[in-house]
Amino acid sequence: MSPFDCNMAIDSGYKVVLPYDGVAVGDVGALVQDAIFSRPPKACTGVFIGGKDITLALDMMAAARAAMVPPFQVSVFADPGGSFTTAAAMVTLVERALERNFGRALKGLRISVFGAMGVVGFASAVIAALEGAKVRVVAHDTIEPLMALAAFAKTRFGATLEPVAGQAEALKARILDVSDVAVTAGPAGVNILPRRLIARAPGLLVAADVNAVAPYGIEGMELFMDGAPLPGCSTLGVGALAIGDVKYKTQAGLFRRMLTAAQPLDLDFRDAFTLAREIVSEGQRRSVKGKARAAA
Repeated sequence: MSPFDCNMAIDSGYKVVLPYDGVAVGDVGALVQDAIFSRPPKACTGVFIGGKDITLALDMMAAARAAMVPPFQVSVFADPGGSFTTAAAMVTLVERALERNFGRALKGLRISVFGAMGVVGFASAVIAALEGAKVRVVAHDTIEPLMALAAFAKTRFGATLEPVAGQAEALKARILDVSDVAVTAGPAGVNILPRRLIARAPGLLVAADVNAVAPYGIEGMELFMDGAPLPGCSTLGVGALAIGDVKYKTQAGLFRRMLTAAQPLDLDFRDAFTLAREIVSEGQRRSVKGKARAAA
């Protein structure tokens, strides 16, 4: 359980946050029932599932819901490693950059995800695939683990991901040549796409990176980039802190929905993506109204 998530819950309105570490799926039922039976029905109790494993988090989410005994039912929110809300924010900002500048949507676009073995990269790939994008997940080592991940995405979510080899710079260059969008979600402080590769891929419309620790995943990226061109090319950049702003608002918004919902909710990456889109759309509307008032 991350201090980040605890702080987010407190700042979103929860008065008490009780973190539990080292929890297995078999422990979930007893923890949930202790929480729900100690309060009257419709109490503002919520269950948040963190960790670093998407499969485990979703299994825990199902176990938590199975442990509910009507009318003792509460909301459950999974965001392992912040992956669901971060991925939702990144895909939403990529989508906005495409719509604003190229009149394109995600459907039919060729998106390559570098760092897809990580929780954020995998969640981003699944979200984009479910929106109709043609998604490649790029291997930085052996391809077999990504093949297993792609099989899981297909079985669990109905999302089609294509694993491709990207261990060498020449392979990355070939991938970028047939990509409309590139997403990097690798470890902090690791450069994945050098500037020279981006510059040699004129068909690349947008590149996004969640790494906020220099060197960034995409060379030349600035943290607050939100659709500005990367240095020396026409590719538009989406940086980690622009993504982080929407991620923060999305996670806080989902926590608040748990507090105010009339019925218990089950919140995962799909809900995060829906809310991130709403947040970005509302920001655009406010910006247009502000410009209109200034012009008047």
